[in-house]
Amino acid sequence: MPDRVEPQQLAIHDTSPVVEGSTAAESLQRSVELARVGDRLGFGRYWAAELHGMRAVAGCAPAVLAGIVASRTTRIRVGAGGVLLPHHSPLVVSEQFGTLEALHPGRIDLALGRGAGGPKAARAVVSGDRDESLPAFSAQVDRLCAYFRSEAVETVRSTPGFGNEPQLWLLGGSAGSARLAAEKRLPYAFGGFYNRDPTAPAAVEDYRGPAGREGWSPRLGIWVGVIAADTADEAEYVAGPHRLKAVSKKVWGRTIRLPSAAAAAEYRATGPDETAAYHRATEGYVIGDGADVRRRLAELRESTGADELIVRTPASDHAARLRSFRLLVGDDR
Repeated sequence: MPDRVEPQQLAIHDTSPVVEGSTAAESLQRSVELARVGDRLGFGRYWAAELHGMRAVAGCAPAVLAGIVASRTTRIRVGAGGVLLPHHSPLVVSEQFGTLEALHPGRIDLALGRGAGGPKAARAVVSGDRDESLPAFSAQVDRLCAYFRSEAVETVRSTPGFGNEPQLWLLGGSAGSARLAAEKRLPYAFGGFYNRDPTAPAAVEDYRGPAGREGWSPRLGIWVGVIAADTADEAEYVAGPHRLKAVSKKVWGRTIRLPSAAAAAEYRATGPDETAAYHRATEGYVIGDGADVRRRLAELRESTGADELIVRTPASDHAARLRSFRLLVGDDR
């Protein structure tokens, strides 16, 4: 078994976190820097998130951020992870991402999901009473594909979309979404292992289906939380803010921005509920020194049969986050 995952088999998933003491503008600039580092290190993809109404997240407009990142990088694939299609018109999405593909041919990804994308109040404002069921989502995906592949759909044209189709993916974490991705013969980005869902192996098999489907090879991406540092103790220190943020939300009922690692290190759990929330926050994560994390990611890819791993690193310190991604590919500078 290899002792690491090749850089091109790693994707960066970025929510553009707004950490304590920073602004959305600073967060977005850091996202561009992260993508540029990934480009230099040989990562396969950079994906921007779509989340709404969250004070600690600036990743709300993936089409906008993807366009900026694509113009500031040279090789890495860039896109959305993902666009929450029930919130949008398929025509508009095809125009946005068709424009990106026309300007950056062969480098644009469009991963499609149907999750909430934020708190209930924000969700109501963004999507209203739109149908978010799996059948409705399936129909939206079909219409989006039609805009990319047909000159006109019921007399309506997607002028920049037609002939400029990005690489389409489906996002999900259930057997239903896995089967839908297989039915539509699309690459699938799966979050079930990230959430420690016991049904994850079965969902992956549903996606792969019978071996040798004519004319189609499944492509599976697995989401994974990762924090790497020079030592295991340092990695635990860097993970502290994410754990404390989870305690604040789950136990205290307060949503906070990621605090500093130093502030998180001063926290001490005062009861079983806090202790459970603190440790549950990083269940399924890969946390450790660089060599250990590289080995464990290689094992994860081998055990799941994933073609690539989609990495999220919730570190409040920007330098520590960049360091974590460098260590994934053995860059110890």
